[in-house]
Amino acid sequence: MKGQFPVEKFGALQTPFYYYDTRILRATLEVIKKEVDKIDNAVVHYAIKANANPQVLRTIREYGLGADCVSGGEIKAALQAGISPDKIVFAGVGKADWEINLGLEHGIFCFNVESVPELEIINELAAAKGVVAQVEFRVNPDVKAHTHANITTGMAENKFGIALGDIEQVIALAQQMQHIKFIGLHFHIGSQILNMNDFAALCNRVNELLTQFEKHHIKIDNINVGGGLGVDYQHPNRQAIPDFQEYFKTINSLIRRREGQVLHFEPGRSVVAQCGSLISKVLYVKQGTNKQFAILDAGMTELIRPALYQAYHKIENITSELPVETYDVVGPICESSDVFGKAVDLNKTSRGDLIAIRSAGAYGETMASQYNCRALPKGYVTEDLF
Repeated sequence: MKGQFPVEKFGALQTPFYYYDTRILRATLEVIKKEVDKIDNAVVHYAIKANANPQVLRTIREYGLGADCVSGGEIKAALQAGISPDKIVFAGVGKADWEINLGLEHGIFCFNVESVPELEIINELAAAKGVVAQVEFRVNPDVKAHTHANITTGMAENKFGIALGDIEQVIALAQQMQHIKFIGLHFHIGSQILNMNDFAALCNRVNELLTQFEKHHIKIDNINVGGGLGVDYQHPNRQAIPDFQEYFKTINSLIRRREGQVLHFEPGRSVVAQCGSLISKVLYVKQGTNKQFAILDAGMTELIRPALYQAYHKIENITSELPVETYDVVGPICESSDVFGKAVDLNKTSRGDLIAIRSAGAYGETMASQYNCRALPKGYVTEDLF
Protein backbone atom coordinates (compact mmCIF):
# COMPACT_ATOMS: atom_id res chain seq x y z
CA MET A 1 0.00 0.00 0.00
CA LYS A 2 1.59 3.30 -1.11
CA GLY A 3 0.30 6.13 1.05
CA GLN A 4 -3.44 5.79 1.41
CA PHE A 5 -3.82 3.68 -1.74
CA PRO A 6 -4.12 -0.14 -1.63
CA VAL A 7 -1.97 -0.45 -4.76
CA GLU A 8 -1.64 -4.21 -4.43
CA LYS A 9 -5.43 -4.48 -4.67
CA PHE A 10 -5.64 -2.20 -7.71
CA GLY A 11 -3.79 -4.66 -9.94
CA ALA A 12 -6.88 -6.84 -10.38
CA LEU A 13 -9.09 -3.92 -11.48
CA GLN A 14 -9.62 -2.64 -15.00
CA THR A 15 -8.42 0.94 -15.32
CA PRO A 16 -9.51 3.67 -15.40
CA PHE A 17 -11.69 3.57 -12.29
CA TYR A 18 -12.67 5.70 -9.34
CA TYR A 19 -11.53 4.79 -5.85
CA TYR A 20 -13.37 6.23 -2.85
CA ASP A 21 -11.54 6.04 0.46
CA THR A 22 -14.45 5.64 2.87
CA ARG A 23 -12.17 6.29 5.83
CA ILE A 24 -11.83 9.89 4.62
CA LEU A 25 -15.53 10.07 3.72
CA ARG A 26 -16.62 8.87 7.16
CA ALA A 27 -14.18 11.19 8.93
CA THR A 28 -15.62 14.08 6.90
CA LEU A 29 -19.19 13.11 7.76
CA GLU A 30 -18.29 12.84 11.45
CA VAL A 31 -17.04 16.44 11.40
CA ILE A 32 -20.17 17.64 9.59
CA LYS A 33 -22.40 15.89 12.12
CA LYS A 34 -20.42 17.31 15.05
CA GLU A 35 -20.62 20.88 13.76
CA VAL A 36 -24.30 20.74 12.72
CA ASP A 37 -25.26 19.30 16.10
CA LYS A 38 -24.08 22.62 17.60
CA ILE A 39 -26.79 24.48 15.68
CA ASP A 40 -30.44 24.49 16.74
CA ASN A 41 -32.95 23.52 14.04
CA ALA A 42 -30.42 22.75 11.30
CA VAL A 43 -30.72 20.22 8.46
CA VAL A 44 -28.11 19.11 5.92
CA HIS A 45 -29.07 17.91 2.44
CA TYR A 46 -26.14 16.40 0.51
CA ALA A 47 -26.00 17.72 -3.08
CA ILE A 48 -26.15 14.52 -5.11
CA LYS A 49 -24.91 16.17 -8.30
CA ALA A 50 -21.40 16.06 -6.77
CA ASN A 51 -21.33 12.26 -6.65
CA ALA A 52 -24.17 9.78 -7.09
CA ASN A 53 -22.21 6.57 -6.57
CA PRO A 54 -24.69 4.24 -4.78
CA GLN A 55 -22.24 3.09 -2.12
CA VAL A 56 -21.14 6.66 -1.41
CA LEU A 57 -24.79 7.71 -1.09
CA ARG A 58 -25.57 4.90 1.33
CA THR A 59 -22.64 5.93 3.53
CA ILE A 60 -23.85 9.54 3.53
CA ARG A 61 -27.37 8.40 4.43
CA GLU A 62 -25.96 6.49 7.45
CA TYR A 63 -24.97 9.85 8.95
CA GLY A 64 -28.48 11.23 8.69
CA LEU A 65 -28.02 13.61 5.78
CA GLY A 66 -30.88 14.30 3.40
CA ALA A 67 -30.52 14.95 -0.31
CA ASP A 68 -30.48 17.98 -2.57
CA CYS A 69 -31.55 16.78 -6.03
CA VAL A 70 -31.55 18.56 -9.38
CA SER A 71 -33.19 15.85 -11.51
CA GLY A 72 -35.67 13.01 -11.34
CA GLY A 73 -32.78 10.60 -11.67
CA GLU A 74 -31.19 12.04 -8.56
CA ILE A 75 -34.46 11.72 -6.66
CA LYS A 76 -34.52 8.02 -7.63
CA ALA A 77 -30.88 7.63 -6.54
CA ALA A 78 -31.66 9.21 -3.17
CA LEU A 79 -34.66 6.95 -2.60
CA GLN A 80 -32.70 3.85 -3.64
CA ALA A 81 -29.99 4.79 -1.13
CA GLY A 82 -32.64 4.82 1.60
CA ILE A 83 -32.87 8.58 2.08
CA SER A 84 -36.27 9.50 3.47
CA PRO A 85 -38.48 11.57 1.11
CA ASP A 86 -39.08 14.11 3.86
CA LYS A 87 -35.36 14.95 3.69
CA ILE A 88 -35.29 15.44 -0.10
CA VAL A 89 -35.37 18.87 -1.72
CA PHE A 90 -35.71 19.24 -5.50
CA ALA A 91 -33.91 22.17 -7.12
CA GLY A 92 -33.11 23.07 -10.70
CA VAL A 93 -34.12 25.70 -13.21
CA GLY A 94 -35.78 23.26 -15.65
CA LYS A 95 -37.86 20.58 -13.95
CA ALA A 96 -39.72 18.30 -16.39
CA ASP A 97 -43.33 17.29 -15.65
CA TRP A 98 -42.39 13.67 -14.98
CA GLU A 99 -39.76 14.81 -12.49
CA ILE A 100 -42.23 17.03 -10.64
CA ASN A 101 -44.75 14.18 -10.59
CA LEU A 102 -42.10 11.86 -9.17
CA GLY A 103 -41.49 14.29 -6.32
CA LEU A 104 -45.21 14.68 -5.68
CA GLU A 105 -45.82 10.93 -5.68
CA HIS A 106 -43.12 10.36 -3.06
CA GLY A 107 -44.06 13.36 -0.92
CA ILE A 108 -40.62 15.01 -0.93
CA PHE A 109 -39.97 17.80 1.54
CA CYS A 110 -40.10 20.63 -0.98
CA PHE A 111 -39.48 21.98 -4.45
CA ASN A 112 -37.01 24.86 -4.73
CA VAL A 113 -38.88 26.91 -7.32
CA GLU A 114 -37.03 29.23 -9.70
CA SER A 115 -39.74 30.92 -11.77
CA VAL A 116 -43.45 31.76 -11.93
CA PRO A 117 -44.06 29.39 -14.90
CA GLU A 118 -42.53 26.55 -12.88
CA LEU A 119 -44.72 27.42 -9.88
CA GLU A 120 -47.83 27.34 -12.05
CA ILE A 121 -46.96 23.89 -13.44
CA ILE A 122 -46.27 22.46 -9.96
CA ASN A 123 -49.64 23.79 -8.80
CA GLU A 124 -51.37 22.27 -11.84
CA LEU A 125 -49.71 18.86 -11.41
CA ALA A 126 -50.34 18.83 -7.66
CA ALA A 127 -54.01 19.64 -8.29
CA ALA A 128 -54.27 16.69 -10.68
CA LYS A 129 -53.03 14.42 -7.89
CA GLY A 130 -55.11 16.05 -5.17
CA VAL A 131 -52.04 16.95 -3.10
CA VAL A 132 -50.36 20.11 -1.83
CA ALA A 133 -46.74 20.75 -2.86
CA GLN A 134 -44.43 22.47 -0.41
CA VAL A 135 -42.24 25.06 -2.13
CA GLU A 136 -39.35 27.30 -1.30
CA PHE A 137 -38.42 30.09 -3.68
CA ARG A 138 -34.86 30.29 -4.89
CA VAL A 139 -33.86 33.93 -4.62
CA ASN A 140 -31.12 35.28 -6.84
CA PRO A 141 -29.38 37.40 -4.18
CA ASP A 142 -27.05 39.24 -6.60
CA VAL A 143 -24.06 38.29 -4.46
CA LYS A 144 -20.72 37.70 -6.18
CA ALA A 145 -18.77 34.60 -5.18
CA HIS A 146 -15.02 34.69 -5.74
CA THR A 147 -14.77 31.51 -7.79
CA HIS A 148 -14.64 30.36 -11.42
CA ALA A 149 -17.17 32.20 -13.62
CA ASN A 150 -18.74 28.92 -14.76
CA ILE A 151 -19.66 27.93 -11.20
CA THR A 152 -20.93 31.30 -9.99
CA THR A 153 -24.72 31.15 -9.64
CA GLY A 154 -25.85 34.06 -7.47
CA MET A 155 -25.39 37.08 -9.75
CA ALA A 156 -28.25 38.93 -11.42
CA GLU A 157 -27.10 37.83 -14.89
CA ASN A 158 -27.11 34.12 -13.97
CA LYS A 159 -30.02 31.94 -15.10
CA PHE A 160 -30.81 30.77 -11.58
CA GLY A 161 -33.44 32.01 -9.16
CA ILE A 162 -36.02 34.77 -8.88
CA ALA A 163 -34.89 38.39 -8.92
CA LEU A 164 -34.83 40.19 -5.58
CA GLY A 165 -37.31 42.79 -6.76
CA ASP A 166 -39.88 40.15 -7.78
CA ILE A 167 -39.85 37.84 -4.78
CA GLU A 168 -42.67 39.43 -2.74
CA GLN A 169 -45.01 39.38 -5.73
CA VAL A 170 -44.21 35.71 -6.39
CA ILE A 171 -44.85 34.77 -2.75
CA ALA A 172 -48.23 36.54 -2.89
CA LEU A 173 -49.08 34.58 -6.03
CA ALA A 174 -48.14 31.27 -4.36
CA GLN A 175 -50.29 32.03 -1.34
CA GLN A 176 -53.33 32.27 -3.60
CA MET A 177 -52.77 28.77 -5.05
CA GLN A 178 -54.75 25.95 -3.46
CA HIS A 179 -52.18 23.23 -4.13
CA ILE A 180 -49.07 25.17 -3.12
CA LYS A 181 -47.73 25.74 0.39
CA PHE A 182 -44.97 28.34 0.60
CA ILE A 183 -42.53 27.32 3.33
CA GLY A 184 -39.31 29.25 2.82
CA LEU A 185 -36.46 30.73 0.82
CA HIS A 186 -33.56 29.07 -0.98
CA PHE A 187 -30.21 30.60 -1.93
CA HIS A 188 -27.04 29.39 -3.63
CA ILE A 189 -24.25 31.72 -4.75
CA GLY A 190 -21.76 29.31 -6.31
CA SER A 191 -19.28 26.53 -5.76
CA GLN A 192 -15.66 26.06 -4.60
CA ILE A 193 -15.90 29.07 -2.31
CA LEU A 194 -13.02 29.41 0.16
CA ASN A 195 -13.52 33.02 1.23
CA MET A 196 -15.90 33.17 4.19
CA ASN A 197 -16.64 36.80 3.32
CA ASP A 198 -18.71 35.51 0.39
CA PHE A 199 -20.94 33.57 2.79
CA ALA A 200 -21.06 36.61 5.08
CA ALA A 201 -22.33 38.71 2.15
CA LEU A 202 -25.04 36.12 1.52
CA CYS A 203 -26.06 36.20 5.20
CA ASN A 204 -26.35 39.98 5.05
CA ARG A 205 -28.66 39.73 2.06
CA VAL A 206 -30.76 37.05 3.80
CA ASN A 207 -31.08 39.31 6.84
CA GLU A 208 -32.26 42.20 4.67
CA LEU A 209 -34.95 40.01 3.14
CA LEU A 210 -36.12 38.65 6.50
CA THR A 211 -36.54 42.18 7.81
CA GLN A 212 -38.39 43.19 4.66
CA PHE A 213 -40.76 40.21 4.85
CA GLU A 214 -41.37 40.70 8.56
CA LYS A 215 -42.59 44.25 7.87
CA HIS A 216 -45.09 42.82 5.39
CA HIS A 217 -46.15 39.99 7.74
CA ILE A 218 -44.77 37.27 5.44
CA LYS A 219 -43.81 34.18 7.46
CA ILE A 220 -40.60 32.37 6.53
CA ASP A 221 -40.31 28.92 8.13
CA ASN A 222 -37.20 27.66 6.35
CA ILE A 223 -33.98 29.32 5.19
CA ASN A 224 -31.87 27.25 2.80
CA VAL A 225 -28.42 28.78 2.21
CA GLY A 226 -27.34 26.18 -0.37
CA GLY A 227 -23.79 24.88 -0.39
CA GLY A 228 -20.59 26.03 -2.05
CA LEU A 229 -17.83 25.36 0.48
CA GLY A 230 -14.62 24.57 -1.41
CA VAL A 231 -11.79 22.10 -0.88
CA ASP A 232 -7.98 22.27 -1.04
CA TYR A 233 -7.10 20.79 -4.43
CA GLN A 234 -3.45 21.72 -4.02
CA HIS A 235 -2.90 19.79 -0.79
CA PRO A 236 -5.41 16.92 -0.45
CA ASN A 237 -3.27 15.12 2.15
CA ARG A 238 -2.70 18.21 4.29
CA GLN A 239 -6.36 19.23 4.31
CA ALA A 240 -8.46 16.16 3.61
CA ILE A 241 -11.41 17.65 5.50
CA PRO A 242 -12.59 21.19 4.66
CA ASP A 243 -13.05 23.82 7.35
CA PHE A 244 -16.64 22.95 8.24
CA GLN A 245 -16.26 24.48 11.68
CA GLU A 246 -15.70 27.96 10.26
CA TYR A 247 -18.30 27.49 7.50
CA PHE A 248 -21.17 26.48 9.78
CA LYS A 249 -20.11 28.95 12.48
CA THR A 250 -20.00 31.86 9.99
CA ILE A 251 -23.49 31.25 8.64
CA ASN A 252 -25.14 30.36 11.94
CA SER A 253 -23.68 33.37 13.74
CA LEU A 254 -24.54 35.91 11.03
CA ILE A 255 -28.06 34.94 9.97
CA ARG A 256 -30.56 36.51 12.35
CA ARG A 257 -33.16 33.78 12.47
CA ARG A 258 -36.59 34.35 13.90
CA GLU A 259 -38.02 31.93 16.44
CA GLY A 260 -38.67 28.48 15.01
CA GLN A 261 -36.96 29.05 11.66
CA VAL A 262 -35.07 26.01 10.34
CA LEU A 263 -31.68 26.51 8.70
CA HIS A 264 -30.84 24.22 5.76
CA PHE A 265 -27.43 23.54 4.15
CA GLU A 266 -26.65 21.77 0.86
CA PRO A 267 -22.95 20.78 0.79
CA GLY A 268 -21.79 18.61 -2.09
CA ARG A 269 -18.17 18.96 -3.20
CA SER A 270 -16.95 19.50 0.36
CA VAL A 271 -18.43 16.17 1.46
CA VAL A 272 -16.94 13.90 -1.21
CA ALA A 273 -14.15 15.58 -3.21
CA GLN A 274 -11.20 14.54 -1.08
CA CYS A 275 -12.21 10.92 -0.60
CA GLY A 276 -12.14 10.16 -4.34
CA SER A 277 -9.31 9.58 -6.80
CA LEU A 278 -9.32 8.65 -10.48
CA ILE A 279 -6.92 5.73 -10.94
CA SER A 280 -5.43 5.36 -14.40
CA LYS A 281 -2.69 3.38 -16.11
CA VAL A 282 0.12 4.84 -18.20
CA LEU A 283 -0.21 3.65 -21.80
CA TYR A 284 2.85 5.35 -23.23
CA VAL A 285 5.58 7.80 -22.37
CA LYS A 286 6.14 9.91 -25.47
CA GLN A 287 9.14 12.17 -26.02
CA GLY A 288 8.15 15.45 -27.66
CA THR A 289 10.39 18.16 -29.07
CA ASN A 290 10.68 20.07 -25.81
CA LYS A 291 8.75 17.95 -23.34
CA GLN A 292 7.66 14.43 -22.54
CA PHE A 293 4.10 13.21 -22.29
CA ALA A 294 2.63 10.64 -19.93
CA ILE A 295 -0.33 9.30 -21.92
CA LEU A 296 -2.98 7.70 -19.69
CA ASP A 297 -5.90 5.38 -20.36
CA ALA A 298 -8.15 7.93 -18.58
CA GLY A 299 -9.20 11.11 -20.29
CA MET A 300 -11.70 13.94 -20.23
CA THR A 301 -14.42 11.30 -20.58
CA GLU A 302 -13.64 10.16 -17.04
CA LEU A 303 -12.76 13.54 -15.51
CA ILE A 304 -13.84 16.60 -17.49
CA ARG A 305 -13.07 19.29 -14.91
CA PRO A 306 -9.57 20.20 -16.23
CA ALA A 307 -10.93 20.58 -19.79
CA LEU A 308 -14.14 22.31 -18.71
CA TYR A 309 -12.94 24.61 -15.92
CA GLN A 310 -9.15 24.52 -16.34
CA ALA A 311 -9.32 22.88 -12.93
CA TYR A 312 -6.21 21.77 -11.06
CA HIS A 313 -5.93 18.25 -9.62
CA LYS A 314 -2.86 16.92 -7.85
CA ILE A 315 -1.42 14.02 -9.86
CA GLU A 316 0.73 11.24 -8.37
CA ASN A 317 2.51 8.16 -9.68
CA ILE A 318 1.57 5.64 -6.98
CA THR A 319 3.75 2.78 -8.22
CA SER A 320 7.12 4.46 -8.86
CA GLU A 321 9.72 5.47 -6.28
CA LEU A 322 12.26 6.66 -8.88
CA PRO A 323 13.57 10.24 -9.05
CA VAL A 324 11.17 12.93 -10.22
CA GLU A 325 10.84 13.98 -13.86
CA THR A 326 8.49 16.45 -15.53
CA TYR A 327 5.61 15.43 -17.81
CA ASP A 328 2.53 16.75 -19.51
CA VAL A 329 -0.13 14.30 -18.30
CA VAL A 330 -2.69 13.72 -21.04
CA GLY A 331 -5.50 11.36 -22.00
CA PRO A 332 -6.31 9.37 -25.14
CA ILE A 333 -9.32 11.41 -26.32
CA CYS A 334 -9.15 13.05 -29.75
CA GLU A 335 -9.36 16.58 -28.35
CA SER A 336 -6.49 19.00 -27.69
CA SER A 337 -8.13 19.94 -24.38
CA ASP A 338 -7.76 16.36 -23.10
CA VAL A 339 -4.98 17.37 -20.70
CA PHE A 340 -4.92 16.70 -16.96
CA GLY A 341 -1.86 18.81 -16.23
CA LYS A 342 1.16 20.45 -17.86
CA ALA A 343 4.69 20.37 -16.48
CA VAL A 344 3.70 17.94 -13.74
CA ASP A 345 6.46 16.55 -11.53
CA LEU A 346 6.08 12.77 -11.15
CA ASN A 347 8.33 9.97 -10.02
CA LYS A 348 9.94 8.64 -13.23
CA THR A 349 7.05 7.14 -15.14
CA SER A 350 6.90 4.09 -17.37
CA ARG A 351 4.27 2.15 -19.26
CA GLY A 352 1.98 0.30 -16.83
CA ASP A 353 2.50 2.62 -13.88
CA LEU A 354 -0.61 3.60 -11.94
CA ILE A 355 -1.46 7.29 -11.72
CA ALA A 356 -3.81 8.78 -9.11
CA ILE A 357 -5.60 12.01 -9.95
CA ARG A 358 -6.57 13.34 -6.55
CA SER A 359 -9.56 15.25 -5.13
CA ALA A 360 -11.77 13.73 -7.83
CA GLY A 361 -14.64 12.54 -5.64
CA ALA A 362 -16.82 15.48 -6.70
CA TYR A 363 -17.87 16.12 -10.30
CA GLY A 364 -15.76 13.24 -11.54
CA GLU A 365 -17.60 9.96 -11.97
CA THR A 366 -20.93 11.78 -12.03
CA MET A 367 -19.89 13.89 -15.06
CA ALA A 368 -18.28 11.05 -17.00
CA SER A 369 -19.35 10.57 -20.61
CA GLN A 370 -19.16 7.96 -23.35
CA TYR A 371 -17.61 10.28 -25.92
CA ASN A 372 -15.46 8.33 -28.40
CA CYS A 373 -17.71 5.33 -27.52
CA ARG A 374 -15.79 4.78 -24.31
CA ALA A 375 -17.19 2.75 -21.42
CA LEU A 376 -18.16 4.62 -18.27
CA PRO A 377 -15.67 4.14 -15.40
CA LYS A 378 -16.56 1.95 -12.45
CA GLY A 379 -16.39 3.21 -8.89
CA TYR A 380 -15.03 1.21 -5.95
CA VAL A 381 -15.08 1.98 -2.23
CA THR A 382 -12.59 0.79 0.35
CA GLU A 383 -14.89 -2.00 1.52
CA ASP A 384 -14.90 -3.49 -1.99
CA LEU A 385 -11.18 -4.23 -1.79
CA PHE A 386 -10.80 -5.55 1.77
